[in-house]
Amino acid sequence: MDAEISPEEVDELLDADEDVRVVDIRPEAEFDRGHIPGSENVPFHALADEIERFDGADRIVTVCPHGKASVQAARLVASYEGVSDDARVESMEGGLSKWEYGLTRSGDEENASDEGADGDDTDEPDAPF
Repeated sequence: MDAEISPEEVDELLDADEDVRVVDIRPEAEFDRGHIPGSENVPFHALADEIERFDGADRIVTVCPHGKASVQAARLVASYEGVSDDARVESMEGGLSKWEYGLTRSGDEENASDEGADGDDTDEPDAPF
């Protein structure tokens, strides 16, 4: 893992249409209720089995509710042989609780919602996102 990246920096990368893969590691149902536009869902429990999806990626940012589990996910992704030595692998600092740029619901990728974060600082699976 290279470092943590702020939500502001992630938003700037996405706005600039940079080649970045934002990987949301929450369970699918939580992802479906609201996620960063353009992010992809690979639940943490499935990450090791799905890690080949990141072969050849230049930049990967892992995301979770509060920025704790995503650090572990970023370390796992960075340790995978298929991720090139040149790839940047980062965890989004503070997780979705610090994301202030709108979320998209699955099936509604065109329109970002205005839902914000709940401010809770635990990585509980029953979090609203």
